[in-house]
Amino acid sequence: MASGGSLEWRVNVGDGATEVLRPEGSFVGRMVMGVKGFVWGLFVKGWMFLEKAWGIANSEPKKAVHGLKVGLALSIVSVFYYMRPLYEGIGGNAMWAIMTVVVTFESTVGATFYKCVNRVIGTSLAGGLGIGVHWVAAESGDRFEPIILGISLFLLASATTFSRFIPSIKTKFDYGAMIFILTFCLVSISSYRVDKLFELAHTRLTTIAIGTSLCIIVSMLFCPMWAGSQLHSLVFRNLDKLADGLDGCVSEYFKNVDDPEMENENQECHDSKAQSYKCVLNSKASEESMANFARWEPAHGRFGFRHPWKKYLEVGVAMRKCAYCIEALHDCLNSEIKAPNSLKLLLVEPCKALSTSSSKVLKELSIVIKTMKKSTKIDLEVSDMNIAVQELQAAIASFPSTQTANEEHEAATIPPLMELLPLATLVSLLIETASRIEHVVNAVETLANVANFDSEEEKKRSSLDNNDHHVAMRVFPEA
Repeated sequence: MASGGSLEWRVNVGDGATEVLRPEGSFVGRMVMGVKGFVWGLFVKGWMFLEKAWGIANSEPKKAVHGLKVGLALSIVSVFYYMRPLYEGIGGNAMWAIMTVVVTFESTVGATFYKCVNRVIGTSLAGGLGIGVHWVAAESGDRFEPIILGISLFLLASATTFSRFIPSIKTKFDYGAMIFILTFCLVSISSYRVDKLFELAHTRLTTIAIGTSLCIIVSMLFCPMWAGSQLHSLVFRNLDKLADGLDGCVSEYFKNVDDPEMENENQECHDSKAQSYKCVLNSKASEESMANFARWEPAHGRFGFRHPWKKYLEVGVAMRKCAYCIEALHDCLNSEIKAPNSLKLLLVEPCKALSTSSSKVLKELSIVIKTMKKSTKIDLEVSDMNIAVQELQAAIASFPSTQTANEEHEAATIPPLMELLPLATLVSLLIETASRIEHVVNAVETLANVANFDSEEEKKRSSLDNNDHHVAMRVFPEA
């Protein structure tokens, strides 16, 4: 028994002597195991992080490219710090160029243009006003100089901050207004203690010009990502998803009416297709942001300098109005009040016909925007959709007589109201969806006309004219 009441083990070592038996290296062993576990845990977490990063880079390579472009721009601008002649030409303010690259380089060319132009305009205006206010304050004497500087700072900062709530200013020059406040505060406050104010303003403007120019050059020359192209792709993809959502909802509602035993097959596929319309409802912010940045981009690809990006927003608004109806259709799937299959059988064909024709119209509009060519089939598709609407309305009008005809020797009975209500709701939503699809057609046709999309007839006519010209050249070589 050891002191303190704890047990200890002793062994005989000879000559009647004993020795306390202790576990050798137990504390050190636990420490080693703990360190190994900690290191292994860090390694596993790091490996999992790298796997996630690799998955993101694989699925969205544009994000990886953007990271490489930012690294390239910062590496180039850091040369002003590393090379002595460039460092002496700009001075210690070369750090402003590096900061400009960090805060203005965005993933798309339009967003980079927006921030760079706003930064240059805001810095130039604030620098000019700051120098002017400094001159007026300096001419007023030492007594009134801080008063004039403080009043000017209060008035301009208040007015500029308020201007950021004006929609037109917020959309185009929100970042520039913030930079204006920052630069004017820096210039006006520094002018009270700094003697070489003109040199400070000149070096700051020069370094910002270097940083913004470098951002624009790298963004446009190395794997450019255009906000306009992304908006264009987003709109025609949303049209496809809208068509899939409409088809999915109607198919899900009338599924297995003839064969109830097939109810659970391909459930996940049906659900994902029926809910694809939600992407349209959630794309408003992305569309507005891309359209705003696309206005700042130069002409590129198939998009001219004054491409009507606002018309894409009008198409998006029309699509969302249609998506709201499809969302209500989707809610019918989860309604607690269900129509019996015997009633669904009477309307399954006209409802599916209307759904199919409406989806064809949406997919044709998607092709129009994707190829930037006017369609010669859209009028025929819309006509088929309107005919399907009339057939569905006729089926609804003859609904009670159809029910009576099926009961040959029984008294005529009209289905109960609670059984008809879910089906009537679905039919009315389908007809309303078709009506709203016509607004989408009008919006896309307006976009095609304003953006001067190619016409199939004009293309054929021009090809015929070219062929005639070549024939004439062969017949009359001198011509």
